Amino acid sequence: MANFQNLNQQWGPPPQHYPPQQYPQYDSNAPYPGPTPQYSQPMPPSQPYAQDVKNPYEGERFKPKKKINDPIFLVLFILQFIGFAVLSGIALQSWVAEGGLGGGLGKPGATSGTNITLNRSAVYLLLLITGAALLLSTAYLMLTRMFTRMIMHITLILTIALNIGICIYYWITKYYSGAIIFTIIALLSIFSYWGFKSRIPFASLLLQVVMDVSKHHMSVYAVAMSALFLQACLAVWFTFTVIATYSKWTPGNPSCETSSCSGGKVAGLVFYETFSFLWTSQVIGNVALATLAGGPYGSWYYFGPKSMGEMPKHPTLSALGRASTLSLGSIAFGSLIVTLLELLRMILRTAANNASADGHPVEACLACCAACFIGCIENMVEYFNRYAYIEISLYGKAYIPAAKDTWRLFKDRGIDALVNDSLVGMTLTWGAYAIGLLCSLFAYLYLRFTSPSYNFDGQYTAPMLLFAFLIGLQCSLTLSSAIEAGVSTIFVGLGEDPQVLAIRAPELFALVASTYPHVTQGVPHS
Repeated sequence: MANFQNLNQQWGPPPQHYPPQQYPQYDSNAPYPGPTPQYSQPMPPSQPYAQDVKNPYEGERFKPKKKINDPIFLVLFILQFIGFAVLSGIALQSWVAEGGLGGGLGKPGATSGTNITLNRSAVYLLLLITGAALLLSTAYLMLTRMFTRMIMHITLILTIALNIGICIYYWITKYYSGAIIFTIIALLSIFSYWGFKSRIPFASLLLQVVMDVSKHHMSVYAVAMSALFLQACLAVWFTFTVIATYSKWTPGNPSCETSSCSGGKVAGLVFYETFSFLWTSQVIGNVALATLAGGPYGSWYYFGPKSMGEMPKHPTLSALGRASTLSLGSIAFGSLIVTLLELLRMILRTAANNASADGHPVEACLACCAACFIGCIENMVEYFNRYAYIEISLYGKAYIPAAKDTWRLFKDRGIDALVNDSLVGMTLTWGAYAIGLLCSLFAYLYLRFTSPSYNFDGQYTAPMLLFAFLIGLQCSLTLSSAIEAGVSTIFVGLGEDPQVLAIRAPELFALVASTYPHVTQGVPHS
């Protein structure tokens, strides 16, 4: 606390107002984010922002009670994962025994599979693409840091152009239900252009601050890449399990001689496997989010940079320990809600496709609209949960109390306006698509100039380009998710203790105070 008071005396309270369009520029050459030279002169305060710095451990922040939250959902999550593992083991054992993998991994003499397949050249290509994706993702983040406002403006225009393009395509192909929906989306995006454009200064400054914080905490990217690796392994496991399930229990297969087979059984098992995969994947990503929020980003916001000496040792490991044990049930609870909505949306999409194929356009349109509505709800819940997980990671709350506090922040402190103003996600997502396309181009050039034997007639070109795009897209989105976690953590911290941001990033606080003065008012904690 003494360090906080010294900083207040040295740098003084932040300025409250700026003339229109004269936004302060974030100094990239300044030390690790905190007070910067242009804010070194004290100014008369209208509110005691900087003098009201709270104890970082207030309200059990970073030191929650040693209590397992939402134990029912923790037990359910563990049981469903065990069930998936057991089912996968049974299906894969039978599939491998019948030579399902081919290439000598099945029983001796098995005839399934083919000896004309991908070879080491394909492995080298995928490894090179992964390395290129990481390099391009890093370069894009650096370019975004240097030309933040320009890139945000470009991505805003691209988003509007994409919505218009999809709308035109659906009208041309006579997919009327999708055309109507995207016509509305395109019109809304056009009408909202000027509003978004005026908010770029705030979003760009916020993104710059978060990027500079992440540079000093390499654990940010270690956590993000670890989550990516686990999700990739889970996806491969799920894919082979589904294939093995079809192979073992589809009527007519040799294994049906020793076990009952039916189409309904296959459908039920695949549905359960899909449910388990979606839930587990959601939990992995959200544990990573809670780790980053309760570790490097939350510690920076409330304790200051490492150089101040106030930050606890190993904040990332401590946050990971809390997220994967005491708070895992709460994270599983929130993830389950999104998973059920995603499953419902998938069912409605399937119903719409079946109705369209059977020549029932009215039913197809209704199912498509319902799927779109459920998708909007899913996006809103997932977006809301992001901030609830930050509350969970900082305070060790159960899911329901965390959701209530998040709603209080959104409604009572004006944070909903700040959240909607952020263009960070749009900027990073477009960068991910661009990197995916560049990786596909790299894969195409590799296949063309090396002419691998497995692709002598081009039969593997399309699949390899798709894999390259997905690898590039996912690698970039993973690194971007680490940045977005920092943005969300600052939002939550700003809602609860706005005066702390006046010390950590005074330029950002000054811009918030001039644009959203109600957000910088003192916040009573419940």
